[in-house]
Amino acid sequence: MKELLELRDVTKIFKVGGGLGVLGAGKYIKAVENISFVLPSAEPQVTAIVGESGSGKTTIARLILGLLRPTSGEILYMGKDIFEMLKDNPKEYRRNVQAIFQDPYAVFNPFYRVERVLKVVIEKFNLASNSEEAESKIIESLEAMGLRPQDIIGRYPHQLSGGERQRLMLARAFLIKPRLLIADEPVSMLDVSLRAIFLNKLIELKNKLGTSCLYITHDLNIAHYIADKALILCHGKIIEEGDMKTIINEPLHPYTKLLVDSIPKPNPKERWRERLKTDVIGFKELRVKKGCPFNLRCPFASEKCYEKTPSLIEVKPNRKVACFLYES
Repeated sequence: MKELLELRDVTKIFKVGGGLGVLGAGKYIKAVENISFVLPSAEPQVTAIVGESGSGKTTIARLILGLLRPTSGEILYMGKDIFEMLKDNPKEYRRNVQAIFQDPYAVFNPFYRVERVLKVVIEKFNLASNSEEAESKIIESLEAMGLRPQDIIGRYPHQLSGGERQRLMLARAFLIKPRLLIADEPVSMLDVSLRAIFLNKLIELKNKLGTSCLYITHDLNIAHYIADKALILCHGKIIEEGDMKTIINEPLHPYTKLLVDSIPKPNPKERWRERLKTDVIGFKELRVKKGCPFNLRCPFASEKCYEKTPSLIEVKPNRKVACFLYES
């Protein structure tokens, strides 16, 4: 059986600085390096890509959506190269792979009423045979995502809350019924009270429509709530992979342990009592040039960690980690 999505040794390099007239001038940044993972087609699942700001999460999303081309490597959807699909039959790929972006205020054209977002989808993908059927589908999709059609239809984007705008994007996905949804930090700009509503509706899409989701976040709490599987990203490299709950309960990589230990416990009786010791270090110094991407902050770093990059190896069933501590 062909996999729903597969990334094979995907690397993306950006050039920064330098003049146009000087060949080879400027610096280069590897946003992501040798990224490989698989989303299965057998059953829908939510896979979280977790990492700090600047770790390459959004770059991966933009590569999968075809908004960027990889410098090297392959991205396959159901066994087909996505850039060949986008060239030969873009409508098929766009229907099956949809996105929900971070900013609910920048997605919509402020000059159009919000129902136009849904009408355009119906017309583009021929989802209804007449206007009555189209209207019925719009109402159904809004109600399915917990929105009241009488409160939404006829309004402009600025008249909706951020939570309503993001759920409108879910209603759009409900209409299209994609196989894969790319959600890039979709709740980071929502109030805490609205986040659970959005996440529960995203889970409904998985359970009712069979839609898989690649959920990009820096928040392990959210990832733990929604995801079945997790990929931990550190400076453009996957350093741990496995079942979400297992990673939270038994983190293997020192970086993952740091992330898990940084989660505050919602218990006033278990307060942080020790003083936190932090070293002053800039973002420029955080990205290592050689070796393990976490070697500058790792308490277990050895000489080998500064010279070589550890490979992502399977150390337990369905658990992978890129760390020399686990090499036999």
